[in-house]
Amino acid sequence: MNTITPATTPRVPINHFLPYWAVLESDFKNTFNSWIYRVWVLLSIAVAVGYLLYRFGARQVAGMIQPAPETVSDLLHWAILGSVTLIIAVTAGTICSERGTMADSVLSRGISRYQYFLGKLHSRLALILGTFLFQGLLAIGGAYCMLHGDALTLHGCLVALLIVGSMFVFVITFGVTISAMSSNTLVSIAVVWITIYGGGFLLTQLPSSIPSPERALLNLPNVMRGYYDWNDLGRTMLISLGVSFATALVGMFYFSRRDV
Repeated sequence: MNTITPATTPRVPINHFLPYWAVLESDFKNTFNSWIYRVWVLLSIAVAVGYLLYRFGARQVAGMIQPAPETVSDLLHWAILGSVTLIIAVTAGTICSERGTMADSVLSRGISRYQYFLGKLHSRLALILGTFLFQGLLAIGGAYCMLHGDALTLHGCLVALLIVGSMFVFVITFGVTISAMSSNTLVSIAVVWITIYGGGFLLTQLPSSIPSPERALLNLPNVMRGYYDWNDLGRTMLISLGVSFATALVGMFYFSRRDV
């Protein structure tokens, strides 16, 4: 007598990174379409174009020549001082603004809190840093074409972008971390804003032997000319990235244990 063997269902491979990728992709699109992000991009481009045209006009009409390294350094300095507030607004409400729907997104589906937090964090890092890098390259190219760009060096400009980018990494990471620990978007924005600007002021009062963001920004013209000590700059960037990594760990573990 023949025995009938039941049909075996083929095993479907499980992609453990799919929930993380879904959160990252969704948050990337939502942030890209948000009005705050677009206002930041438009203001940054308008300021850069306006300042370059002003310097170009002053050179052509009055003969006032400002070398390209100083011009780009001013733009990057303003990017830190002016754009930080809008970046805080983009990042400080990343998780706490979704508090009403977070329980359904995290607890009722196959998405762990670690994947949710990392997806949100990495999407903001990728979008904001990518936008800054694109804007920075455009500003450097415009300064090279319109002003006295002979003093600019390619490796110096890349290092300058890395310095400012490492500072933005901390601002973004801190904003997302506070949003994971807070229950109110306005409170989160206030805490991040006061900490960033207050901490930046305190760092300027430290001895010159201790790396600070303000001193790194003031040295950007020399960096873009190719005159820099990679050991000192590398230590500054590593400190910023190390603090950002530790901040992300604190936020991720706190978020994994809090009520949503």
